[in-house]
Amino acid sequence: MYGVTIAELIEKMKMKNLTPEIDVENAVVSHPDVNRPALQLTGFFDHFDKDRVQIIGFVEQEYIRQMEPERKRQVFDRLLAEKIPCLIYSRGFIPDEDVLALCSHYDVPCMVSEQSTSDLMAEVIRWLKVKLAPSISIHGVLVDVFGEGVLIMGESGIGKSEAALELIKRGHRLVTDDVVQIRKVSDETIIGSAPDITKHFIELRGIGIIDVKSLYGVESIKDTQSIDMVIKLEEWDRDKEYDRLGMEDQYTEFLGNQVVCHAIPIRPGRNLAIIVETAAINYRQKKMGYNAARELYNRVQANLGRGKS
Repeated sequence: MYGVTIAELIEKMKMKNLTPEIDVENAVVSHPDVNRPALQLTGFFDHFDKDRVQIIGFVEQEYIRQMEPERKRQVFDRLLAEKIPCLIYSRGFIPDEDVLALCSHYDVPCMVSEQSTSDLMAEVIRWLKVKLAPSISIHGVLVDVFGEGVLIMGESGIGKSEAALELIKRGHRLVTDDVVQIRKVSDETIIGSAPDITKHFIELRGIGIIDVKSLYGVESIKDTQSIDMVIKLEEWDRDKEYDRLGMEDQYTEFLGNQVVCHAIPIRPGRNLAIIVETAAINYRQKKMGYNAARELYNRVQANLGRGKS
């Protein structure tokens, strides 16, 4: 089943499992948001988001504390009968034994976290959105160049891995070689990572597999990185007209997100690492509001204007 197991959630959030008799390895969360069941504790269940992680915070716990035992049992019986994924108490609160008994009865895992409610909610939502984000796998190399995530794409054997290795030697960081797992974490952001089986490895034709982490140290690798721009390497075609000014950005699309894309023709003697570095710096400069191509255009226009006068 698609989703994140409760066991993973417990481990990531460092929570204590109060219902160890329940199988958390096969219990799954499939919704990235959370819910604080305040209205549900009053008995209002219309439009209840039962597929979300349910978090009991300080306010809810105070309300529960003031409830009559029988009323409390009725409310939790109704809440847990909805088959929620799990119930989490924040701030170290421990539920009553009758609540834990109902959790066991309805097979709903119950955990406790020492974090404050707001911090816990923010961390759970952030982590679940990444884990449950739509994802695809593509062929390419992802590197962190001056803090910008550069995805290098192109036909097999065109030199992607060699360019990545040269960038690593120049102090940049490898995220993944050959296979890039892309996740959409928001409408503006996609992130890339490596499959566990190929993490930190690069394949160099004629040499074989090298372990970047072992050869160049932990500062040469990175687990995840946002994808900010794409470099497409292609064989030089003398009949093709390439963009020489860069007045308008070109884009490619992943999971519905637009990413700036540059097509780089490959000829013998071109230093791909320097080209990628320059593209990353130029992209950062554009984000800061300066476009060299437009500056040149403005200078030319100003010069023509002076000539006419």
